[in-house]
Amino acid sequence: MKRYWLLFSQTVTVLLAAWFVVATLQPQWLQRPVLIRTVPLIEAPAAARSEAVAAASLSMAAQAAAPAVVSISARQAPREHPHANDPWFRFGDQVPRTPQTGLGSGVIISSAGHVLTNHHVIEGAEEIEVQLSDGRQALARVVGTDPDTDLAVLQIDLPHLPVAVLGDSDALRVGDAVLAIGNPFGVGQTVTGGIVSALGRTQLGINIFENFIQTDAAINPGNSGGALVDVQGHLIGINTAIFTRSGGFMGIGFAIPTSTARQVLEAIVRDGAVTRGWIGVEPQALTPELAQHFGLRRDRGVIIIGVLRNAPAAQAGIRPGDVVVSVAGQPVADVATLLATVAALPPGQATQMQIERQGERFTLQVTPGRRPPPPPTAGANGR
Repeated sequence: MKRYWLLFSQTVTVLLAAWFVVATLQPQWLQRPVLIRTVPLIEAPAAARSEAVAAASLSMAAQAAAPAVVSISARQAPREHPHANDPWFRFGDQVPRTPQTGLGSGVIISSAGHVLTNHHVIEGAEEIEVQLSDGRQALARVVGTDPDTDLAVLQIDLPHLPVAVLGDSDALRVGDAVLAIGNPFGVGQTVTGGIVSALGRTQLGINIFENFIQTDAAINPGNSGGALVDVQGHLIGINTAIFTRSGGFMGIGFAIPTSTARQVLEAIVRDGAVTRGWIGVEPQALTPELAQHFGLRRDRGVIIIGVLRNAPAAQAGIRPGDVVVSVAGQPVADVATLLATVAALPPGQATQMQIERQGERFTLQVTPGRRPPPPPTAGANGR
């Protein structure tokens, strides 16, 4: 019995020693295995996979929006050669007078045949022809234009027209994927892709009222008036201009958001024109240099550097050097805000305008007039 007890104690001692060695050198050997339940991979149905691929390629957006995008040819009367009446050029054959044709794009936005495009595409045109993506053609009449935003509304008379769905441009975010659809260089309808690279671009010197969507989707001459659409194919902008040093695309394009286009469209269809308030001032962003020149305490805001004689602002007592604080109770922080706020004022209806002059604040009563149309420029450039 003593012998068995000794054998048992020796065996236990050896096992404990072995356990200690393993626990010290290889502790993972002593851990209990963890059972992991594997979830079987469920393959998506073929239809769902095809929809995902289509969404990734943006083909569905292009297919939804492209039929409503049209090509526009704007023809002007033949222009006489500048040397046609010069006696040095009158011998032999006369210099031929050739018609001028501008190419651009447009978007059908109603079943009644309303087409939204850029003012500069059809400016000065005597004949405007619209061609749909299905090959149909029609002459268009001008319903109205708004040079201050560079928008125009045409109308064509064709049955069964495809119509663009207006999207919410105010919901856009930088980085959102977009498509530009138009007729660049007259080669035919073309779709390019990119992202929204900036929002609210102003003071570019393109239009009077600016609030551009900036995109890196390729926009070239002939794309003007075409569609900028989101991934659902909804219209979120009207392609208008490019930043270029070569005449072609360089990675920066600008589109008028549908929030602006919708307001212009409704006003033109309803009244034939857009009516805006006007007070006759030349505003400029306030700088430290201007603040010092006019003896102002602040160096930010909007300063009036010019007042048109007999304009509503002059009649109200506004002077050069005044800083605009608010208009109709709306604070004014920059030139774009001032222009938009004044433009929204009903002509003929007096409103309050708060200004700061040499450190003192005044509240003036200003009765805005109707904003006069800008002077015409020479021809459509179709850009």
